[in-house]
Amino acid sequence: MKSERIPVKSFSADNGFIGKMQKLVREEVLPYQYNILNDAIPGIEKSHAIENIRLAAEKLRGKDVKPDEFYGMVFQDSDVAKWIEAAAYALAAGEDPELEKAVDETIQLYGASQHEDGYVDSYFTVKCPDKMWTNICDAHELYCAGHMMEAAVAYYEVTGKRELLDIMSKSADCIYEQFMKKNTRAYPGHPEVELALMRLWRATGNEKYKELAKHFVDVRGQAPNYFVEEKKNRGWNVWDGTEELNTDYTQSTLPVREQKDAVGHAVRAVYLYTGMADVAKETQDETLLAACRNLWESITKRRMYITGGIGSTFMGEAFTVDYDLPNDTVYAETCASIGLMFFAKKMLENEHRGEYADVMERAFYNTVLAGMQLDGKRFFYVNPLEVVPGISGKAVTHRAVLPTRPQWYACACCPPNVARMVSSFGSYAYSENEDTFFIDLYAGGTVTTKKGITFTCETDFPHGGTAKYTIKGEAETTVAIRIPAWSEKSLLTVNGEAVDLNAVTKDGYAYITRAWKDGDTLALTMDMTPHVVYASAKIAADSGKVCVQRGALVYCAEEVDNGKVLPLYVKAGAEPKALDFEPETLGGIVPVEIAGCAQQDIDTLYSTKAPKFVEKTIRLIPYYTWANRGENQMRVWLPVK
Repeated sequence: MKSERIPVKSFSADNGFIGKMQKLVREEVLPYQYNILNDAIPGIEKSHAIENIRLAAEKLRGKDVKPDEFYGMVFQDSDVAKWIEAAAYALAAGEDPELEKAVDETIQLYGASQHEDGYVDSYFTVKCPDKMWTNICDAHELYCAGHMMEAAVAYYEVTGKRELLDIMSKSADCIYEQFMKKNTRAYPGHPEVELALMRLWRATGNEKYKELAKHFVDVRGQAPNYFVEEKKNRGWNVWDGTEELNTDYTQSTLPVREQKDAVGHAVRAVYLYTGMADVAKETQDETLLAACRNLWESITKRRMYITGGIGSTFMGEAFTVDYDLPNDTVYAETCASIGLMFFAKKMLENEHRGEYADVMERAFYNTVLAGMQLDGKRFFYVNPLEVVPGISGKAVTHRAVLPTRPQWYACACCPPNVARMVSSFGSYAYSENEDTFFIDLYAGGTVTTKKGITFTCETDFPHGGTAKYTIKGEAETTVAIRIPAWSEKSLLTVNGEAVDLNAVTKDGYAYITRAWKDGDTLALTMDMTPHVVYASAKIAADSGKVCVQRGALVYCAEEVDNGKVLPLYVKAGAEPKALDFEPETLGGIVPVEIAGCAQQDIDTLYSTKAPKFVEKTIRLIPYYTWANRGENQMRVWLPVK
């Protein structure tokens, strides 16, 4: 059963968990990131992203701009694009003249950096204009364009302003000429523009953009491999070094319909799979959808962390092989889990199955939220499941695994990505088609459907397990509400009367068809009993260990609560217990306790004597809140004794 996400303006958050997160992004994160993009905060990693665009605009006006005046990564423009998109979603929550003015000025500057033929990219305009479109594998021109297309669509949908939409339509026309007429074998090294072109097609109705998205999907991985040929011929590279080309890294070893395992750079992979799923939906391509299902299975059944993190190695920020899921050297980039949410949502739009929304929820409430400090001003790129200060961030094998969040990065793809995901959460929580309104995630606030009825959701999720929807308006329609797989005992009521879930549930959704009237209520009560989770015996890193989950939230042990975490063991057979909600702790959490013991240390490296243990109650906190109280040890998976 196909569906569409609701427009971001159709949802208005209340002051619950999601509403508070969106308020944080609107009031703290976006101004903070805008200042960083303008290099206006001393002592923080320089961005120079907006200045790069200004330099490109000045060069096009004839000013003498030196190539070395460009600063940052080849994809620096994309940070600005994601910030604009996040700002657009924030504006959907209410007027903010200062924010809107900042966006408009940035758009005007970006438009001034566009070439006559539609090409726009500050790196190549400033640094090497003679090399445009000559390094499709590495240079991110299509990636940057794709992110700005997404920003253009978002800003147009929220404000009705067309300036950026027109700029990016002209850019897309330029890309169409280049890749549908001049260089038809090439496709993006870093996928992203595929999904963006589909969004641009929906916003403009221009069929060329859907055609181009499909083309990029179809030619990917065709023999002979384009990237191999390109590298032989171009004689230059964006990056230092002359390492051998790895086609798995760019998901180009095989045509996409033949790919069965998720390989290579994890963010590139899920951005590609999102575009594939969208093209499959809009073209009714069952072979392409079948490939998406295979890749989904590969990720979620064999290559995904309990937190919804993906990409298990820093070498290439990549997937490795089945069940290789180390906890202390994991990469699990924040952007990768955001991309996994994109993929999950597009699979939901193809076929409404609860497992897609379950994974979307797992990724958001664990890895994505962990990517941002609770004050909105520090960010993780890498999201480990085990941290030991002194090793993490220090040892050569653990250098990418930082024990605390930095304020910014040289490669700052994740911070604005979190901002746009949080700000657009309503579009992931709800979807609909002509016959059915789907509740995919639980988000407090009001949502308006195509049929003109509104649902007001009151929920204490994710720390509580109730979600009550009150209807305003009248319509005969079907409402499908997801029954999460983690809830062993769920209760659904309509106007206070229990519904037989066995009779109405299909693929993880309970379908209720009736003539809805003003004041009707639909209420879901989920089982929030914390439970122990065991990993497959195929995952070496988790052998003999358990972790704790409560609702959608994975829990972890931190040193600040327990003393050193490495000596901790969970008692075999112990059941976790939820404590009372603590509103002043880490922004408001429900801690969990479980019986355990702590191994007493010895004064030698090894010993033939059995270690001694003392009983200890282990206190656990939601994983997304870790590293907000200073540098300390942390573990998600704890050994059992």
